[in-house]
Amino acid sequence: MARARTGRAEQPDAEGAPRGRTRWWLVAAVAVLPAMVLLPFLVAFVGVIFSDSEYPLGGGPKAVSCTHALAFGGAALPDGATPVGGCVERSWQDVSYSADFRMPRAAVRDWLHRTYPDAPAPETEFCADDADLCLELSYTRGLPEGVGADAVQVSVTYEDAGTALVDFAAFTT
Repeated sequence: MARARTGRAEQPDAEGAPRGRTRWWLVAAVAVLPAMVLLPFLVAFVGVIFSDSEYPLGGGPKAVSCTHALAFGGAALPDGATPVGGCVERSWQDVSYSADFRMPRAAVRDWLHRTYPDAPAPETEFCADDADLCLELSYTRGLPEGVGADAVQVSVTYEDAGTALVDFAAFTT
């Protein structure tokens, strides 16, 4: 048997290892396993804290073509319409598209009816943001089959006798 520094012989345990000695690999495994599980969360947390982005987890606004934004909601840019600003996609867990455009005021109701033939008539009351006309659709209420959006909101503001500003939003829920 091996002699300890004190001069006394150490007695082996049931597995043959000398008593009083810790198995270093067992301690290392117990310490390292929780650290390995928590490490990805720690790295993500530090990344979010030190990010200078307004959207550190992604999903910030991204410019897209208005054709693409409207198609997501089953629509197309009407004849005589001109985009205002740009069309935008936002996505992270859900996806949303927005498009603002001007079109002839007299053609708004016809465009809405051709685009969404199964939709209820547009409302003139209870519209958000003081809009003059609004339409809210969902996959159970007027959206055509096969569109990417789960819901579409259209708000129309009459700017003058001949022009309407349309605010179009299509998104998943």
